[in-house]
Amino acid sequence: MAPERKHRGSLTGDPRVQRAEGIERVTLTYDEETMMCYFYLKKGSVLEMHTHVQSQSGIVIKGRINFHKGDGEVLELTAGDAYYFASNDPHGSTVLENTELLECFSPSRDDYKD
Repeated sequence: MAPERKHRGSLTGDPRVQRAEGIERVTLTYDEETMMCYFYLKKGSVLEMHTHVQSQSGIVIKGRINFHKGDGEVLELTAGDAYYFASNDPHGSTVLENTELLECFSPSRDDYKD
């Protein structure tokens, strides 16, 4: 069972966990209410349309990505662009070049606690 809180994380010391083909995650910090994760995405990777109860916000650190929303809108994002998806808001992505993201979830995702 994962601990209730993670006060310290490290991009160089914590494990990368494969989320999907070409998509890796490092869970940096969390408590019951919030979680921060860093993602490494390879060019050409696709994350299918999905939903989750957590709201999700993030910022593109480097690279280029298209987020696809359930209503058909496409968010074309590059380094420095931020984004938000509400609880249960359908979304997916297509990675246009190697990309890194910093994302926060509220409440925390139990499936991302390692």
